[in-house]
Amino acid sequence: MKHGLFRRLKHCTCTNCIFIFLSFLVLLSMLFRMDWVNVTWFEVENKQTFTTIMSTVSADPYMKHDFCYFHPWSPKEAFEQALLLDSIAWPETPNLLSSLPQITGLIQSSDPAHSTFTILPGRKGWEWHIGDELEVVIKINDFLGYPKEFGGDLLFARLHNPFLGAGVAGQVVDHLNGTYSAVFSLLWEGNAYVEVILVHSSEAISVLHRLTMEQHDRVVFQSFFRSGLVHEITTCNVCLRATEQPVCNYTDIHTGEPWFCYKPKTLSCNDRLFHRKGGYKHKIKINEEKLFQEGVNLKVYLSASGPSSISVLPKMTGQPLIKTNIVTSRPSGYYYLGAWQALGGTKVNQFNTPSAISQCLKRKKLHLYGDSTVRQWFEYLQEVLPDLRIYTPYHIKHPGPLMAMDDVNNILVTYRCHGPPIRFHVPTSEMRYIANELDHLTGGNNTVVVISVWSHFSSFPVEVYIRRLQNIRRAVVQLLSRAPGTLVAIRTANPKALTLNETLINSDWYSLQRDKVLRAVFKGVKVYLVDAWEMVMAHNLPHSLHPQPPIIKNMIDVLLSYICP
Repeated sequence: MKHGLFRRLKHCTCTNCIFIFLSFLVLLSMLFRMDWVNVTWFEVENKQTFTTIMSTVSADPYMKHDFCYFHPWSPKEAFEQALLLDSIAWPETPNLLSSLPQITGLIQSSDPAHSTFTILPGRKGWEWHIGDELEVVIKINDFLGYPKEFGGDLLFARLHNPFLGAGVAGQVVDHLNGTYSAVFSLLWEGNAYVEVILVHSSEAISVLHRLTMEQHDRVVFQSFFRSGLVHEITTCNVCLRATEQPVCNYTDIHTGEPWFCYKPKTLSCNDRLFHRKGGYKHKIKINEEKLFQEGVNLKVYLSASGPSSISVLPKMTGQPLIKTNIVTSRPSGYYYLGAWQALGGTKVNQFNTPSAISQCLKRKKLHLYGDSTVRQWFEYLQEVLPDLRIYTPYHIKHPGPLMAMDDVNNILVTYRCHGPPIRFHVPTSEMRYIANELDHLTGGNNTVVVISVWSHFSSFPVEVYIRRLQNIRRAVVQLLSRAPGTLVAIRTANPKALTLNETLINSDWYSLQRDKVLRAVFKGVKVYLVDAWEMVMAHNLPHSLHPQPPIIKNMIDVLLSYICP
């Protein structure tokens, strides 16, 4: 073969040889200078097909983007995604705000001042015992006092006794006709007071849904680039709107998680140093803002029509369980005397002293991954354990990574934030995806992993969040396969205090949707849930993105009970 090639080259004219040689050099130059995104495919062990984007800058500055549209990894995960989206589908609301004059449309929206709840008699009349269930009917009216004829409002319900430090979250059922049912498990003896909150009207939720579909870049993310004395700042996101500006592609080659920035005008994509939140740019109509008025229709308590409390008697000997058929799930736990009591599963022990906590964590490595709601746990342990010394420079304490050690008890506690999207100011070298971190973790009987990922995904379509959870789940399953003794816990989402601006980015409705998805994705995986949602809902302290210390203490008790049952 080689000899034939040489014979043919002998017959080439000198001009032809030079032309071939120059063509070869041009081709090599093009290959080395090529700036377009090179897409390759590879197969992983479970035979799922992933797309990996290898380069840093898009070749064609005029290329059109499918704005925030992502193909699922595999047919199996596409099917799972469809099931998840179906499971959180929200009832549609007639578009009163666009089809009717401004004032009329708002008047016909849900008004907590004209809405009420009513306690219904039980199967034994007006007598309830521990172990029974209490049912409450909720009727939603508009601002004129007329009954709503459709559902879709977001309602929270709680049964509590502040004098006993007792509380339990209610299960709310939408009958899709303007009426709702709230069902409470009766778990303590004495008085029990009913609370019902209208978080959002159905009309407000329609606005929130539209915002996510149309303005999922309303949180502005930026990257800081620097080389020598030159620095530039550009906008970044999971997906960028099409412009003539070239794009730096920072899609992770291991997980396929997408992240893009507009390319600086003069600097290279490799000159990126810092990531930060640059602000917000959401836009809603003036009449839509009126759907999110504090004290009017945003997280407002409903009044009772009739009594708002009952007296619960002791459980009767041989008393059969009386359950309604309205709800299919029951609460995961409740508070009594300020302490969280689990209903099923691991019994929650009280770790009330530093020595009790240290003994449980002795010779343990506790790795916390996620947003600031799990960073709270690091801060709590640092505060209550006098021998836990932090080894993190002060200037990076907020975003992390954080590390603390107790040399006496051989305890290691670390915290690392999750990868983008994240609203922290953090060096890009420290932005790591949780799945990648877990892939490099040895694990074992003395390793505890806690994951909390939800708040920073609220402004994106749920599909973005599903993709992230599927990646994390894959890494968790592989970790538990190679190190079965590893304990993995998931901290769920929780409700928070809401203002107009907070609502448009981080509404409780967004959090609730993602909380449902989180639980479904990890169902069947050997992980332990810390039910932050119900632990915040049931407590008498105000809702907060970062719950107050008494609630954090109970969350830590739940985690330690998993570690030291």
